[in-house]
Amino acid sequence: MIPIEVLPTLNAALNTLCAILLVNGYVSIRRRRIRAHKLSMIAAFVTSSIFLTSYLIYHFNIGSRPFPGRGWMRPVYFSILVSHTILAAAIVPLVLVTLKRALKGNFERHAQIARKTLPLWLYVSVTGVVVYWMLYQM
Repeated sequence: MIPIEVLPTLNAALNTLCAILLVNGYVSIRRRRIRAHKLSMIAAFVTSSIFLTSYLIYHFNIGSRPFPGRGWMRPVYFSILVSHTILAAAIVPLVLVTLKRALKGNFERHAQIARKTLPLWLYVSVTGVVVYWMLYQM
């Protein structure tokens, strides 16, 4: 059993891994390495799903943590947090639709939505790590 206090660090690691997998998936598809793209994107989806489960468990048990920073860091932190939170909610259906189209073999429509999904998903993953650092490491 993982101690609940470790979950924020695990979540940051999962977000980091997801971002790496997303970039690898993008690079793979640009190089026409279809299998590597598919594996990377499925791994990113699984990683994000594990993250979401861990995140919900942590916040259900612990709640939220107040931002400890002062001065100019507060508006920076809250700007990142608000954009991250809004896009994190929006990314779930986008990822599901993107994945569904790929799994059904509807690659033209998959590519259309993936062009929007990828940068948003990458932003959510990276800003998740930034929020973690600002809350727990500063």
